[in-house]
Amino acid sequence: MRNSARPIWGVITPAVPPGVLAGQAKMYEQAGLEGLFAPQVYGPPFVPLAAAAAVTTRVKLASGIALAFARSPFETAMAAIDLDRISGGRFILGLGCSIRSWSEGFFGMPYGRPLEHMREVVEIIRLIIAKAHTGELASFEGLYHRHDFSELQPPPPPLRTELPIWIAALRGPLVSLSAEIADGVMGHAIWSIRWATNEGPEAIKHGLARAGKRRSDIEVNLWPLVMINNDRAEAINDSRATIAFYAGMAQYEEYFGAHGFRKEAQRLQEGVKRGDYLGVAHLVPVEMVETFVTCGPADEVRKRIEPLWDVANSLCPVPAPYGLPAQKVLAYGGAIASTFYS
Repeated sequence: MRNSARPIWGVITPAVPPGVLAGQAKMYEQAGLEGLFAPQVYGPPFVPLAAAAAVTTRVKLASGIALAFARSPFETAMAAIDLDRISGGRFILGLGCSIRSWSEGFFGMPYGRPLEHMREVVEIIRLIIAKAHTGELASFEGLYHRHDFSELQPPPPPLRTELPIWIAALRGPLVSLSAEIADGVMGHAIWSIRWATNEGPEAIKHGLARAGKRRSDIEVNLWPLVMINNDRAEAINDSRATIAFYAGMAQYEEYFGAHGFRKEAQRLQEGVKRGDYLGVAHLVPVEMVETFVTCGPADEVRKRIEPLWDVANSLCPVPAPYGLPAQKVLAYGGAIASTFYS
């Protein structure tokens, strides 16, 4: 399960000054990173990944994540084919459900029952990647998506007819589904170390058993939130806004409640509902921060997240960036680089 090289991933985003993204991608590849994720907060993750593909040759490139319900599965499949071709076969399609208020409110797309919806999206994407170029596609009739391919002019063959799909998950049912139907499981950045080392593996086992798969059949990639700073109090305070951002989402209340922070999450929801999570960040207690974010000097951070390697094939250590000025985010990112990158 555990790779002796301990593969580490990094994150790129388009929210940087012009020209910086390409330089970061090249730097990460030179530093020996296993791969680069581009997340979707609002805009699609495929744009920064294409920019990174153009200036790198070895590092893997993955959407981390693409919102599965925010666009047609046909568009997602075509974007995946294009990125795999541009990158020379280095692309991994990472998908996630996000939350109902984002899918239906921001993107105007149906959310439905996320487990069955995700299963259907993955089925369609795989079907299109494998067969769109063959002329075999006719139609697809699902619960959420209906496709008529009768007038589809077959596109050029993809570089690979089977692209790896990883699914990001927060709670047990989606973790289990991810292990069952996907090639990889991405732990949510807000996973606590306890959750990642106890509940997560159990859910993975259930999903693998349903599919008759072995643990070696999937990749488990975890995203620990780490704030490396010799001033622990400053790191904790700098992390509060990120916790407020996630804990203020009503759909995540059960998860935070399972950690003993239901009342805190309910108070934080008031800020998110009025579009002001920063205004309630001060309500996040120290204990809550330290449950979900590993704060402190580099050696202590390394020691605290060490148990994750008993679960994960690879890690993507990330800072808790919300509400911080750019220079602080860069400083915390630099500390991660000097601590975890070769």
